[in-house]
Amino acid sequence: MILYPAIDLKNGQCVRLKQGDMAQATVFNDDPAAQAASFEAQGFEALHVVDLDGAFAGEAINGAPVEAILKRVAFPVQLGGGIRRMGQVEAWLSRGIARVIIGTAALRDPDFVKEAARTFPGKVAVGIDARDGRVAVEGWAETSDMLDIELGRRFEDAGVSAIIYTNIARDGMLSGLDFEGTIALGHALSIPVIASGGLASMADITRLASPECAHLAGAITGRALYDGRLDAAGAIEVIRAARKVA
Repeated sequence: MILYPAIDLKNGQCVRLKQGDMAQATVFNDDPAAQAASFEAQGFEALHVVDLDGAFAGEAINGAPVEAILKRVAFPVQLGGGIRRMGQVEAWLSRGIARVIIGTAALRDPDFVKEAARTFPGKVAVGIDARDGRVAVEGWAETSDMLDIELGRRFEDAGVSAIIYTNIARDGMLSGLDFEGTIALGHALSIPVIASGGLASMADITRLASPECAHLAGAITGRALYDGRLDAAGAIEVIRAARKVA
């Protein structure tokens, strides 16, 4: 179990959205690299970064701040948002990204995801963002007819290193993680699952550390961390203690 702090990039700034709505963006830091360094100094072991503008455009828009982050920190950085071609995967991995996250293309072009996972073992994750159990794509602007579990099963035995599962209705709302949906997905798949969307408090951290979540690979925290609702040191301590027990 790893706890990932999140940096979502919009116009070069660290922001948090509510339910993926770009019109409801709250800016938390104008210097993403400084924010990443702060997270590293707090003791986090890895970082989750999303290029929100890239997710809509289908290509890197916030490349400069991502590269600034990579130059500033030593811990692993995973990146998602607009990664839809092999050249993008190769470019980001060569620049020092530890793992790329493929979302829209996982639905639109599954063969590309499988090829990337075979070519770069352990370096490719799939982002499954769901609205009422249906997969959303194009920066969450479109909702498909495919069920989240159905999409996850598409990549069984494909070499995908993780599934990052987000319940869009909870994202940025501080309403708590979707434990039921995430746990169900984790039990349905052999691919490690990381929980995302709505982590609100130490109560969520405590539940993540409980036996019912032992099969989950991690969780992502965003607004609660920026708002000060979540104590970083305390959360990290709980997660690390649970890992030792496991």
